[in-house]
Amino acid sequence: MKFLDLAKVYIRSGSGGNGCTSFRREKYVEFGGPDGGDGGRGGDVWVEAVEGLNTLIDFRYQQHFFAQNGQGGMGRQKSGASGRDMVLKVPVGTEILDEDEETVVADLTELGQRVLLAQGGNGGWGNLHFKTSTNQAPRRANPGQEGVERTLWLRLKLIADAGLLGLPNAGKSTFLAATSNARPKIADYPFTTLHPNLGVVGVDGAEFVIADIPGLIEGAHEGRGIGDRFLGHVERCAVLLHLIDGTSEDVVADCGTVMTELELYGGDLADKPRVTVLNKIDSLDEDERAEKRAALEAASGGPVMLMSGVAREGVTEVLRALRAEIDEDRLRLKREDSEEGEAWRP
Repeated sequence: MKFLDLAKVYIRSGSGGNGCTSFRREKYVEFGGPDGGDGGRGGDVWVEAVEGLNTLIDFRYQQHFFAQNGQGGMGRQKSGASGRDMVLKVPVGTEILDEDEETVVADLTELGQRVLLAQGGNGGWGNLHFKTSTNQAPRRANPGQEGVERTLWLRLKLIADAGLLGLPNAGKSTFLAATSNARPKIADYPFTTLHPNLGVVGVDGAEFVIADIPGLIEGAHEGRGIGDRFLGHVERCAVLLHLIDGTSEDVVADCGTVMTELELYGGDLADKPRVTVLNKIDSLDEDERAEKRAALEAASGGPVMLMSGVAREGVTEVLRALRAEIDEDRLRLKREDSEEGEAWRP
């Protein structure tokens, strides 16, 4: 399934039904009086976060969503039926933006969360509502209220606990494949990863979700490369894992490029807890490891860990460092082996 994280939709709530102007016409009833019913209410447009979805691809093929109009009132005091609601089902983590793509209408971060986007119009009153002691035969009825039309943007931000950052070919997808059951595409050319990938990793009896996004290059905030459009998928993460290619000639410049792009992106992304890792150390000797590690620590002002995703060297230590930065309420504890091995009993 193709990954899509931005979609434009057009919605319209249902219009209310018109009220009815009617009088009772029955044999032997000389003064039947008004009996026009009210119009039905128009349907609402809702958005709901459901499970089983991780992309907005469904909104590529259908962009218009209209709720049903209310039915008009009828004689014999019959009210019109209300229109059916329209529900847009989206993945958890979807933001609803106004037409300007800046104003946030709703942010669906929990499963089952439901938000009203457009309210249906009220049905009009029939002439039965206007009967009084001085106006016993009213010949007026109200029209139904018009529905609401809106143009909205849906923007998906994946729900993950840790996010992978780095230049292209820094080893992000290799790390994700080595620590989880995810199988992202891995190749020796830049921008192999074209859309975000999620993987569930486990360490010391706890599990958390890691998001791998396409690599950043200098000028990504201006649209170079794939740009910074995927940085929104790591905004919800508790910690960022910054991977630096140890085989690069200038690891300090590589680190500074990514940090500059984070700062230019805005928000609090650059201020999030971050674990800096020198990757691909299996291609370096001891002297090169120590030299590049010292240079990175001096440039970043913090500790730098060593790791090789291919050789699985230092992977467990990196996972433990990520786990330490994630709140306990976001972690999922693994079931004990004894519980898994128990035989089922009626």
